[in-house]
Amino acid sequence: MRTLTNKRLKLPAPVGITVLSIFFAVGSVIAGVTCVALLAPGSWLHVIWRFNPAARVAFYALGTWALILMLGVALACALAARGLWIRAVWGRRLALVLLAVNLVGDVVNAFIRGDLRMLIGIPIGVALIAYLSSDRVRGHFTPVRAAA
Repeated sequence: MRTLTNKRLKLPAPVGITVLSIFFAVGSVIAGVTCVALLAPGSWLHVIWRFNPAARVAFYALGTWALILMLGVALACALAARGLWIRAVWGRRLALVLLAVNLVGDVVNAFIRGDLRMLIGIPIGVALIAYLSSDRVRGHFTPVRAAA
């Protein structure tokens, strides 16, 4: 458990918040690496496309928009990671929005595109949203106040 405490409530950070913060940080790094791979096709980073060859085709079809999208994902994940780490209300809200968007994407991929592998993301996304929305977890976040 992190030793960082909520200054207002003096509560230690729950393990779940720490794990989610790390999860979003890793997501930011992955999105950033994807950006670099898009900028340098044929480089040593091309090996990342072995994990999801269809993503490479889709990203290259989007052109510059793929880079803009992945930069946005990298930035949003980094902000969510930081916000959860410091337990700011905006960080929890941003994490909830990102999880909800991902949940919608999983549903679309599962039912419209027929990619049933995405079904595993639905209960996971719902569980993470429920966790961050719980009263117990909400109590660990403090609003940022402007200096007087």
